[in-house]
Amino acid sequence: MFGNIYSGKRVLVTGHTGFKGSWLVLWLSELGAEVIGLSLPPETDPNHYGLLGLDIHSVFHDIGEADPVYRTVAEFRPEIVFHLAAQALVRRSYRKPAETFGTNVMGTVHVLEACRMTDSVRAVVIVTSDKCYENREWIWGYRESDRLGGHDPYSASKGCAELVTAAYRRSFFPVRKYGETHEVLVASARAGNVLGGGDWAEDRLVPDVMRAASERRKVWIRNPEATRPWQHVLEPLSGYLMLGSGLFKGNKALSGAWNFGPNQEGHRTVKAVLQELGRYWSQIDYETTENEENPHEAGLLNLDCSRAFTLLRWNPVWDTSQTLFHTALWYKKFYETRKLTSRDNLAEYVAEAGQKRLPWADVEDSPDTTL
Repeated sequence: MFGNIYSGKRVLVTGHTGFKGSWLVLWLSELGAEVIGLSLPPETDPNHYGLLGLDIHSVFHDIGEADPVYRTVAEFRPEIVFHLAAQALVRRSYRKPAETFGTNVMGTVHVLEACRMTDSVRAVVIVTSDKCYENREWIWGYRESDRLGGHDPYSASKGCAELVTAAYRRSFFPVRKYGETHEVLVASARAGNVLGGGDWAEDRLVPDVMRAASERRKVWIRNPEATRPWQHVLEPLSGYLMLGSGLFKGNKALSGAWNFGPNQEGHRTVKAVLQELGRYWSQIDYETTENEENPHEAGLLNLDCSRAFTLLRWNPVWDTSQTLFHTALWYKKFYETRKLTSRDNLAEYVAEAGQKRLPWADVEDSPDTTL
């Protein structure tokens, strides 16, 4: 997979104790990478990272503080960096805006500055969000060249993180000077809503629903008609790993911003998602509620991923129904038996990608045809 790039490479993942980060370090471990994680300790009990029991080195620090980030990068000397650490919740950003900006903006500055000061680094992937765009709730998808912005502190902080990344790329890692004055290529990745087992974060649709189902109680849903681009967590991770491998190999065309989201069928309302989840786990039960005091959240948000589809030759493996099936069964299995199916999910996902002949799922020892 991925041209066998990650085997034996030193890879830093910030935010490795989070939902998406834990799946990424699992995959990197399976690929043979030497992984170090930099993050706050897990916030929830249970948490996916802890349950996986991975044999990687963890450093627990707040990336909003510069010195621990600089020290970790200088000591570990990573070759590839994936920056996922963030305050990732919209409603929390209303309660703690300063913390959100400090983590999401200055944390990104600290990671990029540490990479600038460490000559081992060759590839950097900064993960932001589809909410980095100035959302006008129009029906067509946002492209990488569309205006950045954000109504709430979380969305605005992600727009700012994109601006920080672009400034570092132009000022310190310009593509035109690659191989002359520097050896670093930087990309940013913007993904839609991700689903999958192992997410227990507060105030998120699927974790709230699954916790309620495990306790045989009903959950209240705020915005049943809100439409989002839903995808399994492994989908954008395959895109991030494609970027990391290509940047490491010196593919300058990959430097820049990339959207990773589902095909059009993956854009569904919250209500439709819940109805389908209920088909796979009958204990799921919910009611909708309208509260005018709820803070603003976007009602419609679509991504245009044609750049990744065309230039990177990245494509989703699982459609939305498969995503919801695997997600519901992951939680059902966990709550009934306390067993994880994460590795089984990853193996099945990789096998199906191979069957679809996706470029990253190349046969062992074959060239990486995507780059």
